[in-house]
Amino acid sequence: MDWISIKWALGGGVLIGVSASLLLLFNGRVAGISGILGGLVSRQPGKIWRALFVAGLVVGGAVAYAAMPGRFDASAAPSLPLVAIAGALVGIGTRLGSGCTSGHGVCGISRLSPRSIVATLTFMATGALSVLVVRLVGGLE
Repeated sequence: MDWISIKWALGGGVLIGVSASLLLLFNGRVAGISGILGGLVSRQPGKIWRALFVAGLVVGGAVAYAAMPGRFDASAAPSLPLVAIAGALVGIGTRLGSGCTSGHGVCGISRLSPRSIVATLTFMATGALSVLVVRLVGGLE
């Protein structure tokens, strides 16, 4: 890890925190991506702001890729079925946990929510264990 990576990570973290704060301040909503996406495909009100939020994520990713294509190395990308299975497991996990890392990790911890702290610690421990298993069993680096 170099200094430039740390600088970009800090910048991204600041942008996530500012955007989550602005959404809570002006819209009264927690910036949990799984909840925003779930509300977008359900009958919940507020589809416009949810669609704009998701569009901002997609456009932001596209701009970042256009500006720094070398930072998006996909040479170690797993197979599409593995990605689909992993995505389904993440979706089930966010449903069981009543939120994802953005909602619990960014917004919940900043509000000192015990439930969010436990959920985030569980996400991180499970993620670390998953990486360990994939590397040991799958031989990926």
